[in-house]
Amino acid sequence: MSGIADIVCDLLVVGAGINGAGIARDAAGRGLSVVLCDKGDLGGGTSSASGKLIHGGLRYLEHLEFRLVREALTERETLLAIAPHITRPMRFVLPHDRERRPFWLVRLGLALYDHLGRRKTLPGTEVIRLDRVEAGASLRRRDDRAFIYSDVWVDDARLVVLNCVDAAGRGAVVLPRTACTVARVDGDRWVATLAGDGPVRRVRARALVNAAGPWVDTVLRDVVGAGAARRVRLVKGSHVVLRKWYAGDHAYVLQNDDRRLLFVVPFEDDHLIVGTTDIPFAGRADDVAIDDAEIAYLLDALNQRFALSLTPADIVWRYSGVRPLLDDGQANPSAITRDYAFDLQHGDGAPPLLSIFGGKITTYRRLAEHALRELAPLLDNRAAPWTGTQPLPGGDLGGDTPGVLAATLRREYPWLPEALAARYARDYGTRARRLIGDARRLVDLGRDLGAGLNERELEHLRDEEWASCAADAIWRRTKLGLRLGPAQVAGIERWFEQTHRRATAAS
Repeated sequence: MSGIADIVCDLLVVGAGINGAGIARDAAGRGLSVVLCDKGDLGGGTSSASGKLIHGGLRYLEHLEFRLVREALTERETLLAIAPHITRPMRFVLPHDRERRPFWLVRLGLALYDHLGRRKTLPGTEVIRLDRVEAGASLRRRDDRAFIYSDVWVDDARLVVLNCVDAAGRGAVVLPRTACTVARVDGDRWVATLAGDGPVRRVRARALVNAAGPWVDTVLRDVVGAGAARRVRLVKGSHVVLRKWYAGDHAYVLQNDDRRLLFVVPFEDDHLIVGTTDIPFAGRADDVAIDDAEIAYLLDALNQRFALSLTPADIVWRYSGVRPLLDDGQANPSAITRDYAFDLQHGDGAPPLLSIFGGKITTYRRLAEHALRELAPLLDNRAAPWTGTQPLPGGDLGGDTPGVLAATLRREYPWLPEALAARYARDYGTRARRLIGDARRLVDLGRDLGAGLNERELEHLRDEEWASCAADAIWRRTKLGLRLGPAQVAGIERWFEQTHRRATAAS
């Protein structure tokens, strides 16, 4: 096969969403050689279209999913410890609505929520009077009482990217925009063809992990030519981003008329994320988009519960993703389990194929541990789990907060604007120094293409984090798209095109 680059590895992971990235990082840290590929950007699908929360899933208690909730609650503290730059504790105000759920039932659920996981640093639940606290000022109250409890905010897309950065640092080959087009068994190996940016690659792997999320069935059918005992149900979750209209850094959880929970979450200092919609999806996952009915659903819910008159013109950004939920036969999309399951195929000397069904961003690290436990005897690798104690890149803050790091960066680089130092600390953690490099003046960071996004940062995103276009840089690896106009976005796109042409000419 002339012109094809060969790679030999222990593990080929197809799908660089949060589950695939987590598995690649874990496996590489156990000494396995890993190739991770995705037909799109890292975390470019479901994993960057979440509600940006690490949470136990309060509503899952109604469906008696105690194991899932316990695992997720425990992970809140773990992820706060290993990724303190891209996570932060958040308090959630849940106004009581006597027409939806009785007070005692919600109180009991929150008591379980507080005690099922190993809560170490997060404060527990309180009952508050909305007429006596700032959080009640903008609400149209139906009941003066509310609950306030803890969960964790996360930059979902950066969580994916940083898992990939760490995996690559431990020897993994990370290939975004590179599709696995065919994979077949050849003796005791999988032989797969990868096509995308750069040369076509042929990978010979001892094991294949199908972590394609919404495309897991497609990979099994069209790439591997196999079936599975499990299936996924696709559910669309859509969000809108609005300008923040209330003071304070708390979030709200609203009980909607259809008994679903709606989250209103602070985002990028002066914005709010509102979602989600949870509706069945039967189209192509690549074509998912929020529709007018979903927008109306979200805005109507807000206007009913806050002293607002929001219209679609108030929306700053909107996004939608397809969630690949494990098909457990539930008719109600909100009742479908958020747990995960594996389908492991091997035997008669054939190399293993592990397919992942379901899961959620909160439990990705534990899912990766469980996947490696399934594969360990087949790959003759007995290395112990390790990802729960080792910080993600940039997360070695030594117990400090991103605010403390930002102040330190300002002392080390007095010319660095305060807002830029704060964002670098929050997005990159201690790797901000790697980005700044040998710069001694602001001008050394290169041209500002808008909202403080300079050429040095774009080079860092391209060279260190696999960004190859404006959307990669301003909507996933940063959220500066909220602050950029169309002309500025076009300028960033031109920057990527020009640097790509120069690199191609030089090679």
